Amino acid sequence: MSATDPTLAAFDRTDQTAGAERKRLFIGLITCASVLVSLLLVGLWVVPFVGLSAIHPSAPWVFGVLVAAAIGVVGWASLGLVLNILLGRSLPFSRRLRGLTIKLFLPLMVLLGKALGISKERVRSSFIKVNNELVQHEAGRYAPGEILLLMPHCLQNSRCDMRLTYDINNCKRCGKCPIRDLLELSDYYGVHLAIATGGTIARRIVVQIRPRLIVAVACERDLSSGIQDTYPLPVFGVLNERPHGPCLDTGVPVHALELALRRFLASPPPLRSLPMAQGAPGPAAPGQTRSA
Repeated sequence: MSATDPTLAAFDRTDQTAGAERKRLFIGLITCASVLVSLLLVGLWVVPFVGLSAIHPSAPWVFGVLVAAAIGVVGWASLGLVLNILLGRSLPFSRRLRGLTIKLFLPLMVLLGKALGISKERVRSSFIKVNNELVQHEAGRYAPGEILLLMPHCLQNSRCDMRLTYDINNCKRCGKCPIRDLLELSDYYGVHLAIATGGTIARRIVVQIRPRLIVAVACERDLSSGIQDTYPLPVFGVLNERPHGPCLDTGVPVHALELALRRFLASPPPLRSLPMAQGAPGPAAPGQTRSA
């Protein structure tokens, strides 16, 4: 294709325009960030130097009230989380604990864990467990069409030629990967089932189906980011199995997934006669005490 090709020229113009917009956005953001950081640093110097009382006689008391309110909110949220996890009981005005956990505590937990030498995977795994406890307490029961089973693409056999991302029904149900069992689970309970290759595709699926609850399977990192991205939509997370390492021929505990699904169905049919389903551990019922 020659350099004078009109299609190529149009592509180049579009690419150059997009590149210029990205540069302007970057320059604008870094300028604003620099100004905000500079103002914060000036404030950190001015306030101790001048003193709050020099700014206004009531300034120390106002600042004290704000600090006390912030400490009260953090303490109330922390106590509510601990009681919710240990006893299955919520404090008054603590219905938004899951949001606080996702927006405030998870980033702090990751930073604190890093400082203490705790791996991100351990912190994220703990967060997913706490999130599941909160979802079980807060979420209701739903019709099958309101629930989405969202699976990672690495569940599919790596040697399979079928493309399942956009239509999982292309699966031939050969049984070489867990997709056959998941399709049978979806057929039996009538819930939506989809496979996502990443966060963007997952968000697109959620927008298309508009579920009221998601039961998602993934690794610690993808589950944590998915729970954050879809908040306030409740997401119950199930960690995948990785006998061949991450992102390759992974597995899913179908029996645990089925029991988790039944917890949120309004009128679930009888439990399927899966050998592993009998006596397998499942999610705690509301009010049941579980370890953190």
